[in-house]
Amino acid sequence: MSDVDDPLALDRQVCFALAVANRAVLAVYRPLLEPMGLTHPQYLVMLALWGESPMSVKAIGSTLQLDSPTLSPLLKRLESMGLLARKRSAEDERVLLVSLTPAGAALRARAETIPPAVVERLGTSLTELEELRRVLTRVNDAAIAAGALS
Repeated sequence: MSDVDDPLALDRQVCFALAVANRAVLAVYRPLLEPMGLTHPQYLVMLALWGESPMSVKAIGSTLQLDSPTLSPLLKRLESMGLLARKRSAEDERVLLVSLTPAGAALRARAETIPPAVVERLGTSLTELEELRRVLTRVNDAAIAAGALS
């Protein structure tokens, strides 16, 4: 049976292509983030906060689709780096709010160089990457609707 006819051929598997692409894209981000002192997961937290600050821990987790045991160490590390501050909400003590510090807000200017550098290093057009993002968002939404993600 040829690979074209074999539904189990490795190179026909979406999961394999996504896994390899994930590793490749993260490898592109790594050297861009290292001078800023950020890992990719920390960068995602900062992206969320650069979009809206303050945010509750719950809102950050929901936005990034991360659970609390994964998110909490990221927030603690970013706080120890002086990029964000955590405090209880005055309205509801159960809510932990996360806000950018001046250093965290200032880091945004350096981070603005990352998206164009990623586009350049991936060797695709911005239009192609935007279409890929739209397709992946639909895939993620379908997985959530199917109960595969929470």
